[in-house]
Amino acid sequence: MPDGKDFHPASHPGTRALAGSTNKKVVIRRFEREPLQGYVNPQTYLCPGGIELLSQTGTILFVPYTEVKVAFFVRDFGLSEPEQRLFNTRPKMNGIWVRMRLRDGDVMDGILPNDLMSLEPFGFTLVPPNPSSNNQKMFIPRAAITEARVLGVVGSPLRKPKPKPKEQIELFE
Repeated sequence: MPDGKDFHPASHPGTRALAGSTNKKVVIRRFEREPLQGYVNPQTYLCPGGIELLSQTGTILFVPYTEVKVAFFVRDFGLSEPEQRLFNTRPKMNGIWVRMRLRDGDVMDGILPNDLMSLEPFGFTLVPPNPSSNNQKMFIPRAAITEARVLGVVGSPLRKPKPKPKEQIELFE
């Protein structure tokens, strides 16, 4: 397998070339190495051995899951704002609230979709605690996780919504 250097998909069976119109901006944070910036096709970037990334210089890179700490889907590459890693209060968006401990000891919260059919075999795609920041979504490979805990299910379909209060009667009707 390639090690994140130059990668040509034709020489590796089972990989697909990136389609240009659907590419998303991604920053891949790696364990013990510099981060990578580039573009991925959200439908095909997860390969059996790692992430397929089109670098900003136009080179296709293959980053093994064992190197990846987290891949952030970002609005802009240049923005460097502090990341909110944990929810300060119970999240409001629907989904499964999880807390993951990574190999290097970092802890991150996120919201998984409340749909088991959307789970990927290579890791988890989560909505971060502050999705209005530069980081819109994040992918954490299973190889990076040492512990994953469910903290809550938000917006469960089993829970019936509270009935709306009856309209108040006007005094002079």
